[in-house]
Amino acid sequence: MSYPKELLAASHGACFTMALAFALTQAGHPPATVDTTATVHLTRDEGGFSIPGIDLVTSASVPGPDDATFQTIADGAKKNCPLSKALASVPIALTATLA
Repeated sequence: MSYPKELLAASHGACFTMALAFALTQAGHPPATVDTTATVHLTRDEGGFSIPGIDLVTSASVPGPDDATFQTIADGAKKNCPLSKALASVPIALTATLA
């Protein structure tokens, strides 16, 4: 059985991966691979439950860009991913590694 937070994490991870691959390709650096894991944190509070944060951890094999360029593109992909935009009220942390 899948729980809503797991479905949200899977959707957000997939959406971010597609946004990053697109942004890298548009910048002239098509990726060989992009692997992302998203973790949605769920906590219980006085009103029931809330999502205090989401962690995106991605690793990409990309010929060409240096790490600074890759980080800039990854940050832009996080900001422009449709699900990141929809979840803008939740802090989203990104750890991006250029493999």
